[in-house]
Formats: sequence, C-alpha cells, structure tokens
Amino acid sequence: MAKAKVIINREFCKGCSLCVNICPKKVLTIENNFNSKGYYPATMVDEEKCTACAFCAQVCPDVAISIYRE
Repeated sequence: MAKAKVIINREFCKGCSLCVNICPKKVLTIENNFNSKGYYPATMVDEEKCTACAFCAQVCPDVAISIYRE
C-alpha cells in the first residue's frame, strides 16, 4: 500500500464533499468547525489507510487537496 501525505487547504475548501464521496477507503470526512470563509472543510480521519490514489485531489473543484507520495 502506498504511503502518502494528504494536505487539505482548509481555506480553499468549501465543504462540497466530493472528495469524501469518491474516496475508496473512506478516510476523509467533513469537519465540525468552520473555516474563515464560513464553510465546513474536509479533513483526513485515517491517513494510514490512504492508498495515495489521488481521486480526492482530482475531483476537488477548489484545488484544495495536494497528495505527496512517500
């Protein structure tokens, strides 16, 4: 299984949930706290299960997700 560092820019994220819905391992969720723009951003809940498929980054309309494979 590939290891990856997933960076979600909280200020770019508008909480659309596209990344949450497309993740095959269900390692993303929506936070309970607002960002500075008033949106609930996505967050990683289990980075160990992430396969670095990058589907989340590809589907993000706000370019808020970066994947760094280790």
